[in-house]
Amino acid sequence: MKLMPLLARLYNILVVVGNYFQSLLLLVFRLYWGWQFLITGQGKFTGHAKVVEFFTSLNLPFPDLTAWFVSCVEMFGGVFLLLGLFSRPWGVVLTINMLVAYLSVDDDRAKLLSIFKDPTPFLQADPFFFMLTALLLFAFGPGKISADYLLGRFVFNKYLKKEE
Repeated sequence: MKLMPLLARLYNILVVVGNYFQSLLLLVFRLYWGWQFLITGQGKFTGHAKVVEFFTSLNLPFPDLTAWFVSCVEMFGGVFLLLGLFSRPWGVVLTINMLVAYLSVDDDRAKLLSIFKDPTPFLQADPFFFMLTALLLFAFGPGKISADYLLGRFVFNKYLKKEE
C-alpha cells in the first residue's frame, strides 16, 4: 500500500473520531460551566446585599439593579447552557457578562489588558473559564446532545427549507 493513501485514511479516521468527540466535549463544558453559572448566579441572588456592596465599591452604575441583573443573567444563562437551549445567544450574553467582570475589577482589568504581554494572570483569573465556555458555545454551538440540535433538526429546518 502506498504511503499517501494510508495517511489519508488515517487522517480521515481521526476526523471522524474527532467529530464524534466534539459533541461530547461540548456537552461536558456545557454541563459543568452551566452549573457553575447557575450556582454563582444563585449566590449573587441570595447574597444580594453583599453583591450590591461589592458593586458599589467598584463604582458600577446602579449597583442594586446591576446585582439583580447579573444574578439573573448568570442563573438563567446557566439553566439554558445546561439544557443546550439557545446556546449561541446565551454564549454572547455570558461572554459580555464575563468581559464586564474582567473590566470592572482593577486587578482583572490589568490582567485582561496585558494578555499579550503576560497571558498567565489572565488565564488564571476567575472569569477566564466562564468566558472561554461562553465563547466556545457561541462559536461552535452546543453540539448534537442538546435541545438546540433537536430544535434545529425537527423544527427550524422545516422553515429554512421553505425559504430556499
